[in-house]
Amino acid sequence: MVNNQAEQLDAVFHALADPTRRAMIARLAQAPCGITELAAPFDMTLAAISKHIKVLEGAGLVVRSIQGRNHTCQLDARPMLGGIEWLRHYEQFWNQRLDALTAALLAEDQAADSKTNQ
Repeated sequence: MVNNQAEQLDAVFHALADPTRRAMIARLAQAPCGITELAAPFDMTLAAISKHIKVLEGAGLVVRSIQGRNHTCQLDARPMLGGIEWLRHYEQFWNQRLDALTAALLAEDQAADSKTNQ
């Protein structure tokens, strides 16, 4: 199960690493849309767009529904929660380190001020 969670997190970060896919996610956050509409802002072939969509689907970020020849994509942001949790863990780590650095710098400044005032 842990390995599956790690694989899911890897897939989400991989999907979000590409600016085209991030733009697609931003578009889909507004409303579901068809492949052609999703592809419109990009100067690439529909085959290339399809590859990007498959990466997003593989990460679980996009769900595609098919009705006849129409493919509609919809955002599913739930897989991003694992990434948010991972980032929050390291946010706490860095906040603790930065708080310690701030305390050390303040102590150093206070020591320098007390030497100057003597």
